[in-house]
Amino acid sequence: MKSVPREYGNHADFMEMVKESATKRAEKIGGALQAAFQQRLREERVLTVHLADIDVHELTDAIIQHPAILKPLVIAANVAARAIERDLGIKNVDTYNPRLTDRTAAAIAGYLKPFLPATVAVATLVALDRIEFIDKEVRAFKGRWEARVTDALTASAGIEFKKRKFMVDGEEFEIDAAHPRGGPIDQAVDIKRIEARRDIHKRIDEIVNKAGKLARHNPKARFGAVIYFPFEDQHPQIENRLRGPGIQVVAFAAESEESIASAARKVAAALRR
Repeated sequence: MKSVPREYGNHADFMEMVKESATKRAEKIGGALQAAFQQRLREERVLTVHLADIDVHELTDAIIQHPAILKPLVIAANVAARAIERDLGIKNVDTYNPRLTDRTAAAIAGYLKPFLPATVAVATLVALDRIEFIDKEVRAFKGRWEARVTDALTASAGIEFKKRKFMVDGEEFEIDAAHPRGGPIDQAVDIKRIEARRDIHKRIDEIVNKAGKLARHNPKARFGAVIYFPFEDQHPQIENRLRGPGIQVVAFAAESEESIASAARKVAAALRR
């Protein structure tokens, strides 16, 4: 296991840097919550884990015997998997479904221990895990949208579209859906999922840049874009900004299979020679 050079800083360094501001924030939020909901506050008995009473050996055994607890513990310690990889040199730790050796479990337990709160309610740990799990699942669902568009393009065009990379002036670029699998790219589609109005200008610039680079790669290539952008009043504006000789077609798609298929048919027809 190899970690990054010490002068770059580790998780303990970063935690120390924000300790004062985080403490002030916690005090502010605690006071605000009590003031805002003072008529609804109730003292209740809750199951609480006294983490301060647990030494590293006991924590290691707990993680080995019950690996599902790792995710809520890393959240409570404000530690991400990438911090574990960076500081401990332990790669590819799936904190949701960990498969750890006794050695790595001990290393992680020792790493987490200083950052864990002295006490924490079981219900709090469950809630923290639930929030992170839902966020992960939603991001995964959104990530599959690109694959669904690619599959629809393949079905509509009758030719295979795959993610591909190409080189221009020694620089590597990636196309989300391209044909053919090898050699000069003949048909290319940039698939963009844009969920905020503030991001649209940056994403449009990325599409235009990608189209220009593809034209350098193969002047005969045809290029299109499939865009997820829920603000339909701006769709005409986006199409106007993307209109040009390097972009043959722009289509918009939502979540439904029908919407994706419709966009794929439009793009496949425009790119067909």
